Amino acid sequence: MNISLIIIIITLFCICMGSIVKIYFMKKSIKEIEKDYKYILNANTNNVITISSNDKDIKSLTNSINNEFEELRNQKLQYENGNQSLKRLVTDISHDLRTPLTAISCYIETLKEEIINEKQKECVEIIKNKTNELTSLAEQLRDLSMGIDTDRKINKENCCINNILEETIASYYNLFKIRNIVPNINICEKKIYRNIDKDMVIRIFENLISNIIKYSDSNCNIVLNEDGKISFSNKTSKLNVTTVKRIFDRYYTLENMKKYSGLGLSIAKQLVELNGGMITAKYFKNELYIELLF
Repeated sequence: MNISLIIIIITLFCICMGSIVKIYFMKKSIKEIEKDYKYILNANTNNVITISSNDKDIKSLTNSINNEFEELRNQKLQYENGNQSLKRLVTDISHDLRTPLTAISCYIETLKEEIINEKQKECVEIIKNKTNELTSLAEQLRDLSMGIDTDRKINKENCCINNILEETIASYYNLFKIRNIVPNINICEKKIYRNIDKDMVIRIFENLISNIIKYSDSNCNIVLNEDGKISFSNKTSKLNVTTVKRIFDRYYTLENMKKYSGLGLSIAKQLVELNGGMITAKYFKNELYIELLF
């Protein structure tokens, strides 16, 4: 056989074998890219795609994908930081609004007792109604700002439930007075300690007390038992057994109470569960009972 032909055959064989090896490693690298790509997409990680191939085109593709992942992480971080800043801003604004509005409401009640002229009474009543509308809007702002993600970081510490509940009730004193609601408070002397996120529990109590102020027809009861069970109850004709079953649904509102956002109790339920607690609601003899236990 011609030596030249033999050389050509050997050369072609080597080229074929080299191509087969190269294709094998390219396919292996593509599978590695696919595996790492799926993992990085579904996991909160800073990992990058790594490959075993030294092929310059495959390495270039890998670098491009890694650069895109890095850009996505930066955009996600900017979004999360901006979102948290916005939530804090809205929460601060809602609290800043509620304080002067509560004071205005108190002065309005004082004015109503002093004035005699019917025209003045009418004007004061209009001011009172508009102030109540602003207060409602401030509450809705607070509720919207408290929309939370289930993966939110929880800062748990050993806290006294008694103290948190007493302080929260005290902060609503003026609103109770304005709505002519007398809370019957029964907090046990035994100090109840739980490993909870204090800020979250304050928000839970705030939402439950706000619910009383919105829907109560008369006085209310707030009880903390020695077993740690906390109950909020009030008479209300605005609810029934059917509506109470949906009271923790997000954005659910009563037809005759559309001015409220319907977020408060939904958020309260999420926060209770994030702290490992349970919350239930029932309606019996025109009275709403909400109980929670951490």
